[in-house]
Amino acid sequence: MNLSTSWERLISKKRFETTDSKYTSDESVRGEFQRDYDRIVFSSAFRRLQNKTQVMPMPESDFVHTRLTHSLEASVVGRSLGRIVGKSILERYPELTGDKNIQEADFGDIVAAACLAHDIGNPPFGHSGEDAISAYFLSEEAQPFLTNLTEAQKADLQRFEGNAAGFRVLTYTYPAHCNLPGGLSLTYTTLATFTKYPKESLPEIAGTKHTSEKKYGFFQTEKAWFNSIAQELGLLKKGTGDQVFYHRHPLAFLVEAADDICYRIIDFEDGLKLGLVPHQQGIALLRQILNDAPDRVSSLTFYDWREEIGYLRARIIGKLINETTRIFLAHEQEILAGTYDKPLINELSCKPVLDEIKSLSIELIYRNKPVLEIEAAGFEVLGGLLDACMKAAFRQDSKHHRKIADLIPPHYLQLPEGSSDYDRIIHITDYVTSLTDQAALGLYRKIKGIELPRMY
Repeated sequence: MNLSTSWERLISKKRFETTDSKYTSDESVRGEFQRDYDRIVFSSAFRRLQNKTQVMPMPESDFVHTRLTHSLEASVVGRSLGRIVGKSILERYPELTGDKNIQEADFGDIVAAACLAHDIGNPPFGHSGEDAISAYFLSEEAQPFLTNLTEAQKADLQRFEGNAAGFRVLTYTYPAHCNLPGGLSLTYTTLATFTKYPKESLPEIAGTKHTSEKKYGFFQTEKAWFNSIAQELGLLKKGTGDQVFYHRHPLAFLVEAADDICYRIIDFEDGLKLGLVPHQQGIALLRQILNDAPDRVSSLTFYDWREEIGYLRARIIGKLINETTRIFLAHEQEILAGTYDKPLINELSCKPVLDEIKSLSIELIYRNKPVLEIEAAGFEVLGGLLDACMKAAFRQDSKHHRKIADLIPPHYLQLPEGSSDYDRIIHITDYVTSLTDQAALGLYRKIKGIELPRMY
């Protein structure tokens, strides 16, 4: 394998647009990958992350992270990871700066943009929202709607995946009858870097040790588009026959690492500030990551333990960024050859401490009673909304169903003639996953008659 040629294909400024659109560049003002970042920031789907769960569902405290703040912080970490890696890649393959004019900043912008969007398809109520959607499509109530679906289409719904919903947000444009690529018209490279799981929902690979095979990254509706992106960039094929199943784009490992670093450290920080984790115990663990001596005295003055946690977090993130990039660069050839497929943080020197933090977070934060109660309520809310919306889309044989249909924005229901049941269902899940936590809860209360809308 010619590694420099591989990177030359992997870093492409080709943009995901309609087939008759000609590629034009405004690089005199912004780089193509910075344009990707900017488009995500200004998208309504990104803005809605402000009111979607990160750790604490519907947090009332102003210092607890939402999906929006988590995504912004992951993008900052991702930009640093990308730029450090990019600098070394260009030193190893100086020819990349020639005709293609690839710059160090391009690597940072690609990873930052993919990190910024990495949760953009998540439904209300976080990962429990994904479970709630899957549970609904596994329920008896949903089975009549799934009769005409293929096994792969059923798997998309019954193992619903926010990553696949995110790829759809970035690439699908309404109205449906246009049948053209669109979404945010991002570059192929940013879309591939975003896709941490470059496979369709089937085959499901139970018990796999390969991190890129644990989930899937696109629905059947976007399968052909991802295949085109993978072929354009020269991603290595994993699947056989017609399976759309590839090795990751190398920079996707950095997106995964940025997410891992942020949620491990910053979710833990939220738990400390909320009083869910004893702060003395938490500070001791954070110091272990830094390998600080127990009696180390900082030259800074902290007015309370919360300030010290912020200081430790900043030092830890810096340390983990530097160590993660060294690990990536040490395994670069294996990553390009498709023989390396595990999270980069698994090789960090502080992995045992990070595992201890993860276990403590699961016990004291993620399984905290109010979190579990609201997540359980989320199952009722999303299941109830999906059931009502599915009946409205498929069975407009009663005034009740027609009233519900009137509440759904029309572009989710107005499909072109000849659309399949699967297309109709995916549009309904588009609608439900687009809702914020509060919007989902409010709509559920209204359609169930628990709460009436205010009249102005």
